[in-house]
Amino acid sequence: MTDKRCDWCHGSDIYENYHDTEWGIPCHDDQRLFEFLILEGAQAGLSWITILKRREGYLQAFDLFNPEKIALYSSTKVETLMLDSRIIRNRRKIESAIKNAKSFLALQQQHGSFANYIWQFVNHKPIQNHFESMSDVPATTPESEAMSKALKKLGFSFVGPTICYAYMQSMGMVNDHLITCPRHTPCTQLSIGTQTQTLRSVGKGMPIK
Repeated sequence: MTDKRCDWCHGSDIYENYHDTEWGIPCHDDQRLFEFLILEGAQAGLSWITILKRREGYLQAFDLFNPEKIALYSSTKVETLMLDSRIIRNRRKIESAIKNAKSFLALQQQHGSFANYIWQFVNHKPIQNHFESMSDVPATTPESEAMSKALKKLGFSFVGPTICYAYMQSMGMVNDHLITCPRHTPCTQLSIGTQTQTLRSVGKGMPIK
């Protein structure tokens, strides 16, 4: 069996670097969990590469993904963001980011951290899948459907079951690297308590292998 990356990331250095250094690594860091909550919502209806190419733009446009600042965005700020070519200029998605920041902060206050809340949907332990083909990987699962339902009830938007499952994959709540992928085993072996380190610095783009 020849090891190769998961099929979805081929043909782009940005995709490959993200796949090799971030995707599927268990994350318990609230700052990064919030960043991807915003990015996954922005991705709705688009390809993930479209968002990855704008990731640094989002970082700057949305105050380094600071939920306290985003929660206070005014209608004037929304109009400014609607003119910002660094991000997806969709009013509903921009307004959703503000709404989600408020709900995110409320959850933090109630549960001590967002991670404490969100990881309950996988019983605080990554689900280890062993798929052989991308056609085997589901778009939704009972866990993502439960997460979606709960988040919507708490005031979040752009958190449908498909978005939630993509979020679970990216945050390492499930290990969906194919068994032929060289990242499958390392992600399986990562400890549940590992705090994910962001492997890029502000303004320096994606990491290079």
